Amino acid sequence: MEESQEEIKRGLKDVAACETRISHVDPKGQLYYAGYNTDVLVGRVSFAEAVYLTWFDNLPSQKELSDFESSIISEMNLPEAVIKRLKSYSNSNHPMDILQSEIPYLGMHDPDLGDNSDSANRKKAIRIVAKVPTIIANLNRIRNNEPLIPPDDKLDFASNFLYMFLGKYPDELERETINKYMYLHLDHGLAASTFVARSTVSTQSDIYSGITSALGSLKGKFHGGANERVRGMLNEIKNIEDIEAYIQGRLDVKKRIMGFGHRIYQADDPRTKHLRELCENLCRRANKLDLYEKSKEIEFVVLNKKNIRPNVDFYAATILDALGIPVTFSTAFFASGRVAGWIAHIIEELNQRIIMRPTSRYTGKYGREFISIDKR
Repeated sequence: MEESQEEIKRGLKDVAACETRISHVDPKGQLYYAGYNTDVLVGRVSFAEAVYLTWFDNLPSQKELSDFESSIISEMNLPEAVIKRLKSYSNSNHPMDILQSEIPYLGMHDPDLGDNSDSANRKKAIRIVAKVPTIIANLNRIRNNEPLIPPDDKLDFASNFLYMFLGKYPDELERETINKYMYLHLDHGLAASTFVARSTVSTQSDIYSGITSALGSLKGKFHGGANERVRGMLNEIKNIEDIEAYIQGRLDVKKRIMGFGHRIYQADDPRTKHLRELCENLCRRANKLDLYEKSKEIEFVVLNKKNIRPNVDFYAATILDALGIPVTFSTAFFASGRVAGWIAHIIEELNQRIIMRPTSRYTGKYGREFISIDKR
C-alpha cells in the first residue's frame, strides 16, 4: 500500500481549521474580541455587552444592551424538572459532570430544539447563556441546603449569577470582579473546547450538542480544569517559605506547574494583568492578602526558575477563592463565561455548512489473514 506523505501536526499546531471574526489570539501577547483589543474594553463594558459584541459584531447602544440583558435575565429560571434532577445528584458528583449532563436535558425542554434556523438559534442562544449560570448557582444552593434564589432584574446578568450562587447581593467590588472575570473568559480563539463545539455542529447538529461537547473538553485538566488544580496547589502550600521547595520538587520530577505557560503566547497572557489586579483588591478586602502574596511568590519563583509566566487560570483561581467559590465549582465558573463564546462560534460554524473532516496517517498493518476462533 502506498504510504501517505501528508505532514502530521500533533495537536493540530498552526493548522487553521476555520475562518472567524469572533476573536483573535496574537502570540505577541494581545487578545482581540471582534476587532477590539481586550485591554481597551476591560472595565469599560459589562460581560453582557461583550457577549453582544461577539454575537452581533458591534457594541450595543444603551437600548440594545438593556433589551439584550433583559432577555437573558428573563430566561434565567430553570424548568422544575431540571431543578428536580439537580436535587437528585450526589454531592460526590462533580459540578462539571452535572452541567454537561443537564445541557441535553435543557434541550429537550426547548420548543425550538428541532429548528436550526438562525432566528431559532438566537433564541436558544439566549436560553443557554442564561441557564448555565443558574444550573451552577442552584446546584451550590442545593448542596448547602439553602433556598434557591431567583434573578433580580435590578442587577446586571453577571452580578445576578454571583447573587444567585452566594445568596447575598454583591457589593461594587464583587460586581466589578465577576463582570471582568466572565469578560476575560468569554472567548480565546480556537481553544480546544471551541474547536470541539465547532466540529460537532459542522455536521449541522444543534447548539445543545455543541455545548455538551465543549463542556466535555473544558473539564480536562489541561484546559479549564487547570484552574481547579491551581487552587489545589495553593491549598497544598501552607506557607510562603515552602514555595520554592514545592516548585523545585515538581520540576525535579517533571510535573507541570498548573496555571503557567500557554500554547500560543510568546509573551505574557494579556488577561493575567487584569486578573492580578482584581485579585489583589479582592484579597485585601476579604482579609486574604496572604493568599495574594502566596500567589505572587509562586509567580516569582516559577519565572525565576523556568522563565514561564502565568496564564488566565492562575490568578483566576485566587479570585474565586477570595469570592468564596468552592474549589469544585472552579471550572464551572470558567464555563459560565465561555459558553457565550462557544455559542458565537457555533452560530458562525452553522452558517458555513462545511463538515470538519481531518485526515489521519494510518500506522496499522495491511492484508492480515483471518484465523477462525477455534484456531486462535
